[in-house]
Amino acid sequence: MMNNTLTAVPGIRVGHATDTQAVTGCTVILCPPGTVGGVDQRGGAPGTRETDLLRPLHLVEHVHAVLLAGGSAYGLTAADGVMRFLEENGVGFPVDQFVVPIVPSAILMDLMIGSGKIRPDADMGYAASATADESPVEQGSVGVGTGCTIGKLAGLQQSTKSGVGSASVELGNGLVVAALVAVNALGDVLDEDGHILGGLRLAPNSRDFAGTLATMRVMSNPIKLAITPSNTVIGVVATNARLTKDQANKVAQMAHDGLARAVQPAHTMYDGDTLFTLATGEMESDVNLIGAFAAEVVAEAIRNGVRTATSLGGVNAIEH
Repeated sequence: MMNNTLTAVPGIRVGHATDTQAVTGCTVILCPPGTVGGVDQRGGAPGTRETDLLRPLHLVEHVHAVLLAGGSAYGLTAADGVMRFLEENGVGFPVDQFVVPIVPSAILMDLMIGSGKIRPDADMGYAASATADESPVEQGSVGVGTGCTIGKLAGLQQSTKSGVGSASVELGNGLVVAALVAVNALGDVLDEDGHILGGLRLAPNSRDFAGTLATMRVMSNPIKLAITPSNTVIGVVATNARLTKDQANKVAQMAHDGLARAVQPAHTMYDGDTLFTLATGEMESDVNLIGAFAAEVVAEAIRNGVRTATSLGGVNAIEH
């Protein structure tokens, strides 16, 4: 089976936990030993855990898993379950007779869809970890993508259902760059030609899109935009290239170029846009090459997250 998802990177495993009744979930990425991590956080409304460890000048070099979850800040507790799973399997940073799993995490706001009183928790994080494998990643309204929506300038009633998407590219001699992204943006998602793939609808249940930027122009000063911070694009870029921590952070930075190509507008004060990098260290490569194609696979993964989504929680996907 052709694998054009994050698990095309050897050793990377992905698991989802999904609650379609509450319309929320989480996704866990388990890393092979020696994986170096990086992060770049650009949105104005982030919800994260253990991201400072990934920055240069800090002690920890290696990452054991990454958690992406719904539930807003409540969803960060799902990382406790990931840690429990890893500890049971002896995976973590060695400290005396203990191991401390390093699980950088990011969340998105999906409380407004489904049942906002039910959020990803430690049990859900554990379940996603226990089911993680190297098969092609399921995409759409699953895992962290379960409650994702886009184009929310006028609220959920005119938004579009999105989800989690993934993509990969093979650059020769077995070198792979891949991405997995949960698409919960304030703005619209654009296709490869720059047309609106999904986003703010002209009216509830309309098949036509208003265009978030065009609508913002009409709503601009002196009117203050009445937007709630219920948006975010979060994801992971993985590669089997050998990168230092500095280089992994640079790749995460460059990967945001793909986010900006596919989402309009991106990185607003109402988005918590955060991208991680995982480098498993199998092959020598050039950081510029990895970063350039990281942006490409991030943009493709974002579009896939919209194309594979299904209607849920009263919000229609692009095909309804």
